[in-house]
Amino acid sequence: MTTKKQTAVILSGCGVYDGAEIHESVLTLLAIAKQGADYTIFAPDVEQYHVINHLKGEPVNEKRNVLVESARIARGAIKPLSEYKAADFDALILPGGFGAAKNLSSVAFEGPNCSVEAETERAVKETHAANKPIGALCISPAVIAKILGEVTVTIGTDEGTAQAIENMGANHMTTNHGEVIIDEANKIATTPCYMLDANIIQIAEGADNVVKAVLEMA
Repeated sequence: MTTKKQTAVILSGCGVYDGAEIHESVLTLLAIAKQGADYTIFAPDVEQYHVINHLKGEPVNEKRNVLVESARIARGAIKPLSEYKAADFDALILPGGFGAAKNLSSVAFEGPNCSVEAETERAVKETHAANKPIGALCISPAVIAKILGEVTVTIGTDEGTAQAIENMGANHMTTNHGEVIIDEANKIATTPCYMLDANIIQIAEGADNVVKAVLEMA
């Protein structure tokens, strides 16, 4: 019997403006399952940068926890990122959403001079050092670029973000809907998703393609 590949997924909250992008997250999980692999979901046990009312697009005076909010998407089946061990998995994937740029890092506010949340940085470095593939969607490739430096990634066509990635020492490639950039030397696959003006069908295509690329490298 063939053993299923084990994929770790890092979420950054729940909701595009202050956490993980829900469509990208769910469609990534679906893509993993459709391609015959298993997933385990993780998130850092830290306070969100802020909370956004997604109906009005405005900050509200609340405090929320990234792990607790991510558990909404995971249906409660989630672990603190501090428990992640690269040795237990074949691959690591990070969906996008502003949570990646606000909670997993400060790239939304500080661009190329951003910092990265400690457990996120450890997980990515540990996975890369183990020569295991990493996938990233939407804005998450910028986080990977900040952590690893000389890698090739894509966030689509946004010139400001692309320049920030270049300033981090990484190489940015322009892409369109569903396209995946594969850095074979570093085993990194990235796709733009909602960094472009996308619909949910295009998000599903991007998720399918990046998961396929990651699992083929695993």
